Amino acid sequence: MAQIVNKRARFDYTIEDKFEAGLVLRGWEVKSVRAGRAQINLAHIYIRDGELFLCNAHMNPADQVCTHETLETNRTRKLLMHRREIMKLIGRVERSGYTLVPLDLHFTRGRVKCTLALARGKREFEKRADESKKAWKREQERIMKKDARGRHIL
Repeated sequence: MAQIVNKRARFDYTIEDKFEAGLVLRGWEVKSVRAGRAQINLAHIYIRDGELFLCNAHMNPADQVCTHETLETNRTRKLLMHRREIMKLIGRVERSGYTLVPLDLHFTRGRVKCTLALARGKREFEKRADESKKAWKREQERIMKKDARGRHIL
């Protein structure tokens, strides 16, 4: 199944906790997610009246689209979670300075789900430190790589 991933989320935010929520979608939107024609790189989640909404998620219509319905590719979509979970998220966002960020869209038992994260924004020096750690880890793997006979390759 197609999985739509938000690559900017891990670069811009420090992920603290993950949750899974359902989405209220129309038929053509489910088809476009299944075809992999959705983007959530610029998407964000906001809270209004005790409910969660996914904003700026772009879904391109698939080839077999209904002609009698007007297609809004960037419309705001409602997220479905239990009331207790939503209240817990609202409390942490308002008190602790966290942000809700969508990480990916995926299918679970035939339904589109959104993995969202409770995250803190990274500052510029934290992003540079993470990049240098990743570069060093790649360099270590390259140094420790062995050939088919078990000898180290340099």
